[in-house]
Amino acid sequence: MATSSSLLRQTCQIPKSLRQLSTSAAATSHHRQPPQNHKFLDPNSYLGSWQPPKDPKEAEAKLAMLRRQYAKQVKEVRKEYIREVEMMRLEQQRKDEAKREAIRVAREERNKLKAAEAKVRAEERKVAEEEFRQMLMKERAAKLENWRMKEKAQEDKNKEKRELLRRQSSLWIDQQNLEAKLLEAIVQTTEL
Repeated sequence: MATSSSLLRQTCQIPKSLRQLSTSAAATSHHRQPPQNHKFLDPNSYLGSWQPPKDPKEAEAKLAMLRRQYAKQVKEVRKEYIREVEMMRLEQQRKDEAKREAIRVAREERNKLKAAEAKVRAEERKVAEEEFRQMLMKERAAKLENWRMKEKAQEDKNKEKRELLRRQSSLWIDQQNLEAKLLEAIVQTTEL
């Protein structure tokens, strides 16, 4: 009688070709190839260098010396790494500073351009306002001149009417008969 685990294995078996595809795809996705210009370190002299001595004390001394040398080398590698990280940080800081400076210069240039454009617009607006003011002054002067001419024409017309009336009234009544006519007009009232 088959156990449940063996039945499970038999029913859930994945074909070998599929298993190879999945593992090869996973391997390629997880393990990238190094770039072509990558510089590898020299082979480590410690790997495969241990030859077991016959005396345990000698082995212990040799192992302690190997550990000290390894610790020194690790310390040097760490120092080099810290130095490289610091240089990279300084380089990044310099790049960031240069970028900030470029942004600041670009902003100043934009502000200068905006200020120049605003100044040009202000001058154009001032010229347009001056032209408008001149046009209004011309129109007002023309209207004033027209009004004066009309007033003078009206005044001349009134003077002519008065003069004509004065001439006609002097023709109607002579100066000698004026008193008699006045007295007659007062005495004899004609009703309408």
